[in-house]
Amino acid sequence: MNYIVCEEPFKFIFKEKENPSRSNDQALLKVHRIGICGTDLHAFTGDQPFFSYPRILGHELAAEILEIGDNDQGLKRGDNVIVMPYVSCGKCIACRNGKTNCCTNIQVLGVHADGGMQEEIVVRKDLLIPAKGLSYDEMAIVEPLAIGAHAIRRANIKPDEIIVVVGCGPIGIGLMKLAQIGGAEVIALDVNDSRLKYAKEEIGVKHAFNVMKNPVEEISKITGGDMATAVFDATGNKKALETGIDYMANGGRYILVGLSKGDLNYNHPKIHAKETSLMCSRNATLEDFKNVMENLDKFPTHSFITHKVHFNKMIENFENWLRPENNVIKAMVELS
Repeated sequence: MNYIVCEEPFKFIFKEKENPSRSNDQALLKVHRIGICGTDLHAFTGDQPFFSYPRILGHELAAEILEIGDNDQGLKRGDNVIVMPYVSCGKCIACRNGKTNCCTNIQVLGVHADGGMQEEIVVRKDLLIPAKGLSYDEMAIVEPLAIGAHAIRRANIKPDEIIVVVGCGPIGIGLMKLAQIGGAEVIALDVNDSRLKYAKEEIGVKHAFNVMKNPVEEISKITGGDMATAVFDATGNKKALETGIDYMANGGRYILVGLSKGDLNYNHPKIHAKETSLMCSRNATLEDFKNVMENLDKFPTHSFITHKVHFNKMIENFENWLRPENNVIKAMVELS
């Protein structure tokens, strides 16, 4: 079968190997869609902190079962499934406390272990979620949307709360829409005007501002001088991560969803004066996946997926997805 491996930064190779065989606790899957996310882009450019090479990328997967043994969900050959790509141990303190998303021994497909950028893959049976009639495209975007769902749940966002989301990429856009569905009012920030336009026109965000125009005053006006009670960073950009606190109210929460490779610096009196709750949000859990699936009919899937290519054409197109002028929100790789 064919697969694509990232041998080193900026180098993909299209290769061939034998089809995988499964163990008793695994299912053999045919991959139909692979969503491309920021993790894949950062891995390609050598800027992903949890990464080693060579690696088969791909963790936003829509798949079909080719082989599976007895399982608790009654899954069978031919069933379409969404893959939870976070392989947790089930034994560590995080897993024992229901936080499988930050397992101390976690192996994320496409990051710590080889992912789905291949025609077939074996995945542990307990990581499969029945697709319940979703299309392949819808199946493949459940995982990135679940990242936003987890961040919202982690921050305990309430109806009518005014929040700021910094970053109108796939994670930020998903976070905005899910927050709106939960009743929150969203203020969107980005440096890219076309993405801000998308947030307003397709997601329905009322307030969207370019961070290069110093939006602090605008946020203050919208909130009656209070600022936002929760601020989410969905950029992973060092400068953005360090300045997001400026948009937050006293007594507010600052949630770091985006991931930077280096150190972050904060002025302690500044964050102390606001009694800042600083929290990180990593990956997602089964609860978050189910939440997304229940609300996917409210999400603009067709406009969200801006670029599609066949598996055989991915390598020649991948670097184009890094260029802001191409207005990529979500790129999707098709295998069927």
